[in-house]
Amino acid sequence: MLLLYRFLINLIFLLSPLIIFIRLLKKKEDLKRFKEKLGFFSIRKKNGNLVWFHGASVGELQSIVPILEKISKDKHINQILVTSNTLSSSKVMEKLNIKKVIHQFFPIDTNYLSKKFINYWDPKSVFFIDSEFWPNMIENLDKKKIPINLINGRITKKTYKKWNTFPKISKKIFLKFNLCLASSKESAKYLRNLGAKKIKYLGNLKFTQSENEKTFLNKKLKKFILSKKVWCASSTHQTEEKFCGEVHKKLKKKYKDLLTIIIPRHIDRLEGIKKQFKNLNLKIHTHESKKKIDKDIDIYIVNSYGKTKSFYNVCKNVFLGGSIINHGGQNPLEAARYGCNILHGPNIHNFKEIYRFLKKNKISSKIVHQRQIVKYLDKFISKKTNSVQIKNKLNSIGQKILFSTYKEIQVIIKNNEI
Repeated sequence: MLLLYRFLINLIFLLSPLIIFIRLLKKKEDLKRFKEKLGFFSIRKKNGNLVWFHGASVGELQSIVPILEKISKDKHINQILVTSNTLSSSKVMEKLNIKKVIHQFFPIDTNYLSKKFINYWDPKSVFFIDSEFWPNMIENLDKKKIPINLINGRITKKTYKKWNTFPKISKKIFLKFNLCLASSKESAKYLRNLGAKKIKYLGNLKFTQSENEKTFLNKKLKKFILSKKVWCASSTHQTEEKFCGEVHKKLKKKYKDLLTIIIPRHIDRLEGIKKQFKNLNLKIHTHESKKKIDKDIDIYIVNSYGKTKSFYNVCKNVFLGGSIINHGGQNPLEAARYGCNILHGPNIHNFKEIYRFLKKNKISSKIVHQRQIVKYLDKFISKKTNSVQIKNKLNSIGQKILFSTYKEIQVIIKNNEI
């Protein structure tokens, strides 16, 4: 099966110029940096101890920011390499100002490119985040005797079934992990069944929060939002914006000063989103626009990366997208850490343990149809939230998880310094 995988990934590599060109046209690739995916590195490696973290996209990288802040203070580490696959994650990394941390795009997982990547960066410790399992990279790291670790490991039932279709291959890959820190008890069970040996469950890193986390909205915008009855739909996907627009129209019959903030999961869809709202006869304003905000605006669209926390800080009623459609939901912990009331659709299998915890603590509620979300928002808009209690509880949990995970990572890095 590894030979079949290598054949398919090499085919993708051969087609990559065309694929990347199309993605560039869709603004899904960085014009200056896409070559990193083809093994052309844009940053020079420093001599000494390099620690490497890899996560697929925004959520995975944000979950390790508190870890990066801590290990960047280690005088025995010369450089911290963070890789990811998406343009949005690179934008988020650009805004972080953590000493020693550099970002590159993860290369296409061919045998040749993975070897070239490892030889150039020569990492002493490697940490894959969440559910990133790349056979050629893992195989070649193992051949070089570089320990591979999994942090905040997440295996969904769907992912488990896919890997378990080829039990010999999965065992060969998962046996190569030095340590797996599972994000849930379910993931720990699946990792064990797939062949991983050393597994620990310390909790989900997404409960943790950066020590230097800052939120900023200019005074005029903050004042404008606070003068309104407001709710926020975050990480929305295709069709969910229309759903939210229709909810807005129903609520506005009661709340004339209603403002709905939309934070799409992918801002490259902006024009299509604006068209949907215009078809509903709703007045829109985009965050990056230099125009003055109309006082009668209906929808405020956040069309830039890294602003979500700033809006959670002033808007305490949040609908999490990717849950009305069959996507599996988006991580609700960031909103919860800011003391928000959270609403979500029925499709949340990617984060079901987290949502179970939030439901138990009366932080989140499931909605199936528009009548329900209108009813919940009506109730939330007309009363104050228990945001302080929510914040304190999640902060306490997050600190314990962060401390335990950091200790494990510290031991691994120290053992592999030479």
